[in-house]
Amino acid sequence: MNTATPPTPRSVTATAPGKINVQLSVGAHRPDGYHALTTVFLAVALHDTVTATLAATGRTTVTVIGTDAQRVPTDATNLAARAAQLLREHHGTDAGVALHITKRIPVAGGMAGGSADAAATLLACNALWNTRATPAQLHALATELGSDVPFALLGQAALGRGRGEILTDLPVTGPLHWVLAVAHGELATPAAYAEHDRLHTLRPADAHPSPQPPADPALLAALKTGDATALGAALVNDLQPAALSLHPALAATLHTGRTAGALGSIVSGSGPTCAFLAADAHTAKSVARALATSKAVRRVRTVSGPAPGAHITTR
Repeated sequence: MNTATPPTPRSVTATAPGKINVQLSVGAHRPDGYHALTTVFLAVALHDTVTATLAATGRTTVTVIGTDAQRVPTDATNLAARAAQLLREHHGTDAGVALHITKRIPVAGGMAGGSADAAATLLACNALWNTRATPAQLHALATELGSDVPFALLGQAALGRGRGEILTDLPVTGPLHWVLAVAHGELATPAAYAEHDRLHTLRPADAHPSPQPPADPALLAALKTGDATALGAALVNDLQPAALSLHPALAATLHTGRTAGALGSIVSGSGPTCAFLAADAHTAKSVARALATSKAVRRVRTVSGPAPGAHITTR
């Protein structure tokens, strides 16, 4: 029997999916300043890829190509670079890494592309450096990096509570067919939450939001059975009014997709990407053609879900 230790890889490539929040319910402020959230994540087959290559001791470099690459920072503020640094600190290693990111998920589009990059980096560097972090340890590190990073590791569908990082797997029957309409410009998540809070101060009935909003049973049932019609009717995003306030052109985009035959429409996360659920792949293509004619839309993609979470593709 050959018991020799396998050679340490010189590079590892991992991929992670974007997400749509089919439910995003925003509750009260928590003592730590975050909002209490109840969200239902669905991973979709639109992935970023990270290749991690051994580099000089203690050094992290980032290069980016692909969709919106010019909008992605390549310094220490990049979430993938932060993920590598956090793993390095947690395991007491001084290993270096060169991160090469291929972007397909829209940047600052409400689909957690940066979180996907961080999740893929955690997996890739864990294998590259042989740090042997367990799935539970990787989840804990992901939680430190951001609310959406743990789901990028998990994928498929999940109920998120707390600030979104406390995850419960959800049964889902697919494929579900989506059309993504990427708007011009971008919306920062903190700005969307700030606008959400401002709008709520104008409505006395909303002065005391729920400490922890409930998950919608009808939406969960629709996911479980793959009932696209019922799911389309149940889509909800409490940040959508804020996104429309900050980016009014999104209202016309949502209308275009609905009139083209979408079963449901929603701003994805904090926006400004809009997601449209279609009955089937053929209808999705028809909705995509209609959205492609809109001057408010700079890119249209058809995708399906659910999709697997972060995973290593080559080493």
